[in-house]
Amino acid sequence: MASNWPILSLLIWLPIFGGLAVIAVGDQRASLARLLALLFSVLTFVLSILLYTAFDTSTASMQFVELKPWIETFDIYYYLGVDGFSVPLILLTAFFGPLVVIAGWESIQTKVHQYMAAFLIMEGLMVGVFSALDGLLFYVFFEAMLIPMFLVIGMWGGPNRVYATIKFFLYTFLGSVFMLIGLIYLFIQSGSWSILEWQQFPLGMTAQTWLFLGFLAAFSVKVPMWPVHTWLPDAHVEAPTGGSVVLAAIMLKIGGYGFVRFSLPVTPDASAALDWLIISLSLIAVVYIGFVALVQKDMKKLIAYSSISHMGFVTLGMFIAFAIFRNSDGSRGAALGVEGAMVQMISHGFVSGALFLCVGVLYDRLHSRMIADYGGVANSMPWFASLAVLFFMANSGLPGTSGFVGEFMVILAAFQANFWYAFLAGLTLILGAAYSLWLVKRVIFGEVGSNEVAMLEDINAREALVLGTIAIAVLLVGLWPAPLVDLMHASVDSLLQHIQQSKIVIVGD
Repeated sequence: MASNWPILSLLIWLPIFGGLAVIAVGDQRASLARLLALLFSVLTFVLSILLYTAFDTSTASMQFVELKPWIETFDIYYYLGVDGFSVPLILLTAFFGPLVVIAGWESIQTKVHQYMAAFLIMEGLMVGVFSALDGLLFYVFFEAMLIPMFLVIGMWGGPNRVYATIKFFLYTFLGSVFMLIGLIYLFIQSGSWSILEWQQFPLGMTAQTWLFLGFLAAFSVKVPMWPVHTWLPDAHVEAPTGGSVVLAAIMLKIGGYGFVRFSLPVTPDASAALDWLIISLSLIAVVYIGFVALVQKDMKKLIAYSSISHMGFVTLGMFIAFAIFRNSDGSRGAALGVEGAMVQMISHGFVSGALFLCVGVLYDRLHSRMIADYGGVANSMPWFASLAVLFFMANSGLPGTSGFVGEFMVILAAFQANFWYAFLAGLTLILGAAYSLWLVKRVIFGEVGSNEVAMLEDINAREALVLGTIAIAVLLVGLWPAPLVDLMHASVDSLLQHIQQSKIVIVGD
């Protein structure tokens, strides 16, 4: 039985040690490095499936808990566990592991062992973020995962990669410094590093407000929310395809996860008082950044801004619950918002990851990301065009694809809070269709843009495997989202019950 194994430790350390093994292979045996990386990533994905099958969806309690001393002097433990918020994101992380390895199979020709190892190590660290129940352990994983991504962009990125990596690192690191201060404060006050104990620990309103702002500084950069989003387009443009895929599909979700693991349960009163701030920033991202995406000339930049706009639904769905509770006792509407936010995170992972892979396919052939350099790609790459159009339709929120489900749930929840919230959020269906179809028209359809485009070869078996696998996931979640929603339902209900109970204490406020 998987429940008797230290399955979370295996999910964390198997890819990390696999990465070290790949590094040991050296640069002279690139084929072996690729095969080893694929083996370890596939094994990690199989373990994640075992985790899913053994997970009990009927309870909100932490499962597969591992608790071992780490730094006992400071009451720091190697403390792991997962619930309905963690498991879907671990599955998403493990799902993309083999796909990223396969996607870089031919395009990466220099320092192959280091490239593959960086992604394996990063995968283990990201699973650690989603599994950690000790505050300091969470912070270690949260920061450590920046290092492999920093190296991936800095070593295999584009001409301005140094600027992009430094900007990426400074934004994400400086934001998390404020979170570290908050974590230390919680330890001093509660005497524990346990995240679960922090969620129950009473705090004054002033303390909650400062903690909320500290968490916001860290997690808003990761999402990223407007106006701390400017690092993302630069990072995406300069990153190699695999880096863009992991950044969009998984790393951005860590910001959303941080809100449901820390901000909402640890500082519920401050979250309720400042929900207007998060809702406002989310709606600005949905609408304003949608217009910014519409004028982009670089395909990667367009998809990057699209990601910021769609991730606005994640934070909107999470914080709309407080507005719903103020208007009525609409616990079901609040649950719809939070569940919609979680579904949107998973869907966005599939869709944005696929779109960056599509850009990578074109870039490998024509060595350009500029929209103006293409046109009529469907004439020479019909199979690729079919898959790319599917992903862009999902990006537009087409019913029957995963892109529709989460956004529709959040819009329904927003109606229970405020009509104008729902109206502004609903604009994404128009804006998303505008910039997605505009790109499709200029790149995929129309007259063949040049002789180079006319000579393009359609996707090979390896590329078809990667894109086809994600296409199945996009359609599966779009047509049958129930298994995904069932995973998180108990945890969402438990969170909403918790945030309705004030944690304010007067003494020490």
